[in-house]
Amino acid sequence: MSAEPLADCFPRETHEVDFCVVGGGMAGLTAAIAAARHGATVALMQDRPVLGGNASSEMRVHICGADRHNYLPNLRETGILEELRLENLRRNGQGSFGVWDTILYEAARHQRGLSLLLNCSCFGAEMDGRRIAAVRGWQLTTQKVHEVRAKVFADCSGDAVLAPLTGAAVRVGREARGEYDEPAAPEHADRMTMGMSICFQTRRHETPQPFQPPQWARRFDSCDELPYGAGGHRYWGMGYWWVELGGEGDSIADTESLRDELLKIAYGVWDHIKNRCPHHAAAAANWALDWVQFLPAKRESRRYLGPHVLTQNDILAAGPFDDTVAYGGWTMDDHPPCGFWGRRRGSTLPAAVHHETPSPYAIPYRCLYSRDVDNLMFAGRCHSATHLAMSSTRVMGTGCSMGQAIGTAAAMAARLGCDPAGVGDHIDELQQLLLRDDCYLPRIAQRFGSIASGAVLAASRGEPAAVRDGVNRPVGNDLHAWRHREGDWISLRLDAPAQIDTLSLVLDSALHRDIQMSYHCPPETHLHAPPPELPKIFRIDVLADGRWQSACRLDDNHQRLVRLPLRRPAAAVRYTLERTWGPCDATNLYAMYVD
Repeated sequence: MSAEPLADCFPRETHEVDFCVVGGGMAGLTAAIAAARHGATVALMQDRPVLGGNASSEMRVHICGADRHNYLPNLRETGILEELRLENLRRNGQGSFGVWDTILYEAARHQRGLSLLLNCSCFGAEMDGRRIAAVRGWQLTTQKVHEVRAKVFADCSGDAVLAPLTGAAVRVGREARGEYDEPAAPEHADRMTMGMSICFQTRRHETPQPFQPPQWARRFDSCDELPYGAGGHRYWGMGYWWVELGGEGDSIADTESLRDELLKIAYGVWDHIKNRCPHHAAAAANWALDWVQFLPAKRESRRYLGPHVLTQNDILAAGPFDDTVAYGGWTMDDHPPCGFWGRRRGSTLPAAVHHETPSPYAIPYRCLYSRDVDNLMFAGRCHSATHLAMSSTRVMGTGCSMGQAIGTAAAMAARLGCDPAGVGDHIDELQQLLLRDDCYLPRIAQRFGSIASGAVLAASRGEPAAVRDGVNRPVGNDLHAWRHREGDWISLRLDAPAQIDTLSLVLDSALHRDIQMSYHCPPETHLHAPPPELPKIFRIDVLADGRWQSACRLDDNHQRLVRLPLRRPAAAVRYTLERTWGPCDATNLYAMYVD
């Protein structure tokens, strides 16, 4: 009998690509899209029917990042994540997670060069010395084994599923304080982790909605039995992240039993709110359960070891690193292993301990590839970091920043014929590609080609020089933009007529506003349509043969990064704003350049 009976007993389909991504959460999705857009052939293997991981309809967690729910304006992650969020605002103002699933599916399925393998669970790997030659996945729906052979592989599965299959070095649990001199680490190392959560979604009705809990639900008669007491469950629209367990056991092997216990707690909490809470039962009378999460949203399990392990001290220093390719800024949000039961056991710790964290802080490329498997990369919560550092970098906005970085690097590795470590010798090129794709890298400026850098800027109002300073968002008190209103124009005049292939614009998507889709926060706290500052209608003219000629006009733009193929000779290019998405004092243009 074969050691891999699935591979022998069912049909096999083989895919040969440049880059294989295992795990289709937000980090894996952005990695796959970025690599394909930079010319690599890509396979994305995802074990669920939908993409997005914790942000999908199966778990409905909002995407947190360096802006901390917009508490720190202008630090939102841009790049592919921003593109997806803006598309969602345009088409999904009602905030349906089913529609969000579709937007993520569409982005992958219709991306040229990307093969999408859904419902496909990775179970095997073939090694060639220190390199992965292939991975195999079982596709539930087709009863088929998919084998993917690639030059470079990325594990974005969260649980680092490729580690036991390849022998790649990993770490589980908390490091001792003295190992990396981390002030907030425990005195002794252990294998304890943060737990996983189950939430629920409720809906308000016109009439009272009684609730009869299942017989197996936990019973909580007093608010004091719940984390944070009476004040901790005053908003019940999307359940509670603190319905959390798993840190004291094995956050992979125990998932099924933990799910069962979390369901008991979740139903018990709703029973408390509806039937036993003296503070909120009356207000919740017309509310009823609309959805209950059956796949726990996980925070921590295995973490790979790369050439560099990001630490609490790295985060506190905010970098800087010569090989910065991503950034974070969420607090070091460390959840005690006891989870939900901490209060009942007499713990004086809150359900989450927030350690000081600057925002933004840099994440180096050396945290994103393996130290002992030569063609293995990773992004998301399984990247190379200590427990404390990962308590910040684990959030999905930061995962997308890392994911776009490794996807871009993987395409470079395929083109250059090197392993991920070799891309480090071309780190400046990688950084500039990321900046060109509207990824923010703290303290690193975008450089423009000779055509754009030699052009003369003119504008109908104000000083336009900032569109060429290479910093494409507000930083501190510096706007880094040309501020304009409807009817204003800006032009780039070249030294001499030249062939212009592409015009790139970085527009104002209101980084000072909250655009995350969330049921965890009240709906009035975030936008449900494209930001009012975002240009909706604008036109592009070119100066050719001594006269201005119309090149194109966009009448439904809803993106921040806009690339327009011009493919014509011209002496100048002009952008004119006609209308934004809503009333606003003015809008910003952060970059305008031609190639």
